[in-house]
Amino acid sequence: MGKSAVLELQKAGARGASTDASFRVEFVRDWSEAAARWNDAGDGTSFQQRHWLDAWYHAFDTVTPLIAIISDVSSKRDVALVPLMSRPHHGIRLVEFADLGVSDYNAPMIACEAPRDSASMRTMGQALLAALRQLPDRPDLVRLKKMPAEIRGRPNPLVASGWNGSSSLNGNVVEVGDDFEAYRASIRKMQMPRCWRVFTRHPGARFTIATTADEARQFLDVMDVQQHQRMEKLGISFVLDDARHAKFYRDVVSRGITEGYAVVSALVADEGIVATTMGLRHGEAYSLLRTSNAGGQWSNCSPGLLCVERTMAALHEQGVRNFDLSIGNYDYKRRFGARRLPLTDVSIALSWRGAPYLLRDRTAQGLRRYPRLAESVRRAVGPFGKSGH
Repeated sequence: MGKSAVLELQKAGARGASTDASFRVEFVRDWSEAAARWNDAGDGTSFQQRHWLDAWYHAFDTVTPLIAIISDVSSKRDVALVPLMSRPHHGIRLVEFADLGVSDYNAPMIACEAPRDSASMRTMGQALLAALRQLPDRPDLVRLKKMPAEIRGRPNPLVASGWNGSSSLNGNVVEVGDDFEAYRASIRKMQMPRCWRVFTRHPGARFTIATTADEARQFLDVMDVQQHQRMEKLGISFVLDDARHAKFYRDVVSRGITEGYAVVSALVADEGIVATTMGLRHGEAYSLLRTSNAGGQWSNCSPGLLCVERTMAALHEQGVRNFDLSIGNYDYKRRFGARRLPLTDVSIALSWRGAPYLLRDRTAQGLRRYPRLAESVRRAVGPFGKSGH
């Protein structure tokens, strides 16, 4: 099979101006080819952006790209790009988003001129699934994880299709109005102003956002060391500083720092770099990815939290109003005023080989409603729903 395959499906049941049109689903096996064709910035989460996906497909090259480009035949325009990949998994062919644990959210990229009604979005998702079923090297299982219901205010076609399943993860969103001081007052129990006063008693103490790739990479070097030391102290395996992940994050920074897409910040004193953050900015939204701090003598000023708060304040001045503190329900996110954003996981078996994994995934989703039972099962048979990253 070549680099691409094409399938057209009628938009059965769709209403409005596009009733006579059809969707054309094309699978491209090379990200560079797909990126060159996709000329509409459109709508996507912070993780479905060119800089992120360029770096991802370049760094994680042990999997096979499977990028779906969906076009509307009536308008001859591309309406969606779905960044997928395929890989072998315990003897089956598995299709997933381009993620491997580094993206907080997964979703299609939706063109500005794509249909906006739920019916069209639903049919678009169904067309993608039908196209996957007809691939010559048909996957055994499609596993789509961490999907938000909406993409910048528009329905996610892969959730609108009705393939609903609860996710064990959720986003943590802080919505800040135009008055940042009012927000700061709302989290006064965190005592960030006091922490700032304590921090700035040290010689050379300051907050800074990297403006060059070299400066950002310097911060990332320290972040890797600080996070590794923290995880080692907790007895937790830390993979983000291995060669492949380190290359990936530095590639994202190199590609996106000058445009303000990649945001790397730090608390710095004469004694060295005290705390760091890395995140992504997309319009009025910011997603925090990583944070680290030196701990020890600096603990009295909560440097990790302080670096996050100062980053939020600086980006707020630039027009950011929506701050996502990443997946993972740590207590500090509640103290920042974050509300939980539900996500959807979907597994679809396309062959009998995928059926046991589908059953496993659905069992894991069902058990989430009964935490005590889930823990008993987990101890007996191991964790459910792992994707084998």
